[in-house]
Amino acid sequence: MNEIIPIDRIKGLIYLIRGEKVMLDRDIAALYGVETGQLKRAVRRNIERFPADFMFVLSEEEFDNLRCQIDTSSWGGTRYMPMAFTEQGVAMLSSVLRSERAVKMNIAIMRAFVALRKMIADYDNLEKRLEKLEREQGKIAGAVLSVIKQLEAPVLPGTKRIGFDAKAEKRKEK
Repeated sequence: MNEIIPIDRIKGLIYLIRGEKVMLDRDIAALYGVETGQLKRAVRRNIERFPADFMFVLSEEEFDNLRCQIDTSSWGGTRYMPMAFTEQGVAMLSSVLRSERAVKMNIAIMRAFVALRKMIADYDNLEKRLEKLEREQGKIAGAVLSVIKQLEAPVLPGTKRIGFDAKAEKRKEK
């Protein structure tokens, strides 16, 4: 099945708000090919399907913060605070908006959430591997410094040095 919009573009529409990965009503409406108001009305008619862990309305402070992070001109004037949908909320939207495009976009959005989760898991694995490498490198660096200190240590009197001694050669030449 051909996707309508590339997953990478959809991943760019997923924000972290209140510690949750969410998509905003206006972005979902654009992907589904409906007006934002139409999407909001459908949600309000079926509000029992959208508990707080599926959908929440942004506070004014969150909205202002988000506007500062995103191009402000694209927001225009809005009379109502945006709705933010978690992955489960987006999945629930498929039961509220039943157009063919909505179903296809819902599948693409679910794939984007899964890809984002995989990317985060890969990042966590990479971070753990880097920490392990740093610990191992620290041990190696400590061993190298120990050897260097031993080499720099003064020669004890009465022991014969091994190797070329430039200072001794200069004394012999004089």
